[in-house]
Amino acid sequence: QVQLVESGGGLVQTGASLRLSCAVSGTLSNYVMGWLRQAPGKEREFVGTISRNGRNTHIVGSMKGRFTISKDNANNTMNLQMNGLKPEDTAVYYCVAGEARAPDYMTVRERDYEYWGQGTQVTVSP
Repeated sequence: QVQLVESGGGLVQTGASLRLSCAVSGTLSNYVMGWLRQAPGKEREFVGTISRNGRNTHIVGSMKGRFTISKDNANNTMNLQMNGLKPEDTAVYYCVAGEARAPDYMTVRERDYEYWGQGTQVTVSP
């Protein structure tokens, strides 16, 4: 059973940056990884995904150009660098992992991710 533990959330002002990390108990290179978020009263949405080999990444929608996803397979850690934060980025951010597929495979389908972290709160004040 893979365990995922997020860290790095907090309260920041508009325009600030935060770096979220996800520590993985298993071998990170075995999993396609991603971040999702859920804001109060809103549906959960995908933030980004990164392939097993770390060579392919995809950030969704309005977060593109502000957020960057990366992974450090040697240290079993995935990161989400968030710059230019806005109040609408306020949400609980979840780290997710999916069982091994092709090394360059990435996906924004929730059903492809079997393992979830507990989430970390990010709050951006106006």
